[in-house]
Amino acid sequence: MKRAMLLGAGAALLLALAGCSRQGEAPQAKPTLTIAVVPKAVAFDFWLSVKAGAEQAAKENGVKVLWKGPSDERDVAGQVAILEDTINSGVDAIVMAACDSKALVSVVKKARQAKIPVIAIDSGVDDPSVPLVATDNLKGASEAAKALAGLLGDKGKVGLIPFVAGALTSTLRERGFKEEVARHPGMKLVSTLYSQSDAARGMAVTEDMLAATPDLGGIFAANEPGAIGAARAIEQRGLAGRVKLVAFDAAESELQALRKGTIQALIVQNPFKMGYEGVRLAVQAAQGKEVPKRVDTGVTVVTKQNLDSPAIKALLAKRS
Repeated sequence: MKRAMLLGAGAALLLALAGCSRQGEAPQAKPTLTIAVVPKAVAFDFWLSVKAGAEQAAKENGVKVLWKGPSDERDVAGQVAILEDTINSGVDAIVMAACDSKALVSVVKKARQAKIPVIAIDSGVDDPSVPLVATDNLKGASEAAKALAGLLGDKGKVGLIPFVAGALTSTLRERGFKEEVARHPGMKLVSTLYSQSDAARGMAVTEDMLAATPDLGGIFAANEPGAIGAARAIEQRGLAGRVKLVAFDAAESELQALRKGTIQALIVQNPFKMGYEGVRLAVQAAQGKEVPKRVDTGVTVVTKQNLDSPAIKALLAKRS
């Protein structure tokens, strides 16, 4: 009897101690969300700025970012494979810049079936249900055409260098530029050649344009690699300042060309904001909250005259 009483008291003491131990324990932390960020490519200043924005949002929201993309913006199959891997790994949300607006629709459907929300940045897909955080590319390209018209006195022959056919961003910039040029009767678009998002190719197509049209007045290069290639070709032919060059983005080499007078105007996006807002909205979507269908991250026309203004310096500083 005495032994049973002792055993009972011991058991009660152990239960009490266990209870005290549980009460003293810190509450279990919620699992950290994992957001996959899949850009069109991992090179170029533009995508590095997107990454910086994504990482800043991840830090502020206490989530983990997996950054992985193809090495070439034309590698649609490679991007599809990366996205399928992220879906199979069970990430909580995906932020992506689609290499091809049509080819990525099937991947979005797979993510939806797996209950993984998708946020598009920079370049969307042919699915209106996918939220998009991006530049208004029609407006940006229209601003480029206006800038070129101003430089040419509203008359002259011009060339256009989009980048990848099928990429929604490239398609919209091509369309926006052509529509605005059509509003200037004195201007004539004489050549449209793709850079394939490759600086060497951008240089080659610029040389082709200049050879085919010796009196070419200006060129619009619709992204960073095309702009770098076009600037090199213009400089090598000794045409800096004579052939006006307007370009998208603001890589360091583009800014140098602007200061030198090879480039006359840059249409500057806010890739940092794209990465930041993309991850911020992905976190909200993963938590079951509603997110806006469209976030315009803005464009700014930067010239040699306003490059050193406080507002432009602040914009460029935020890109890295």
